[in-house]
This record gives sequence, structure tokens and C-alpha cells, in this order.
Amino acid sequence: MSLDVSPQLLAEAENGEVREQDFVETVRTSLPYAYDLIARLVGELRAGDAVFADNQTPPPSEEERGQLLRALSSDAIRGSLERHFGVALAFQNCHRVAAFRPEDRDGETYTRFTSLRSQILNQSPEFRDC
Repeated sequence: MSLDVSPQLLAEAENGEVREQDFVETVRTSLPYAYDLIARLVGELRAGDAVFADNQTPPPSEEERGQLLRALSSDAIRGSLERHFGVALAFQNCHRVAAFRPEDRDGETYTRFTSLRSQILNQSPEFRDC
């Protein structure tokens, strides 16, 4: 299971809309490695003037790798994290996630980071089964 959903949040979902801040809190507590990594990247992005901040360090274990993959492969989770932190996220391989300012999503650097060419150039045998 990707998220540890409280009975209260489940009841809210069954009865209508869920507040995004409640959903993000569930993501934070269910996928702490992914949440904290993205929060760190957002801090780095805001502290500097680079176009993006990215992580190139593999997760310490398969559990953390799984958290990152679940967070970024779910449209709902990824979208909520982007709105919560006010960033655009980009993802390559098993662990290279980057945070961009939303206004840079259509820019040259974001386009290059998310291109087919960059995806191919960022492959290596150790990422084959991640």
C-alpha cells in the first residue's frame, strides 16, 4: 500500500472531497523519505538562484526508493506535492528528482532535463532494475 490512510480521511473521501492539506499530511507521514527529499530540494531551490535543485544520491534502501517511486509515479501525490511546495517536479531514473520553479516549466533547462536525450544519457547498468 502506498499511503497509510486514517479512518477519518477515508470517511471524508467516501463522503466527498478531501482537503489537500490533509492528503499532503498523509503523504508526509506515509512516505517520509520522499517528502523530506522533496522538501530539502525545495529549500535548496529557494535558497539560491539556480534554475533547479536536484538529488543525485541513491536512496539508502529499497524501502526509501519505493517511497520515492510511489510519490512521483502517482499523479495525485505528485501534483499535491507540487502545489504544496509551489514547484514543478521532474524525475529521472530511480532517484534523480529535481525541483523547478513553476514558471521555469516551459524553459530550456526544464525541457532539456525532461527530454528523451537526457533520459538516455542518465542511464547506467546499476539503475537497470530500480
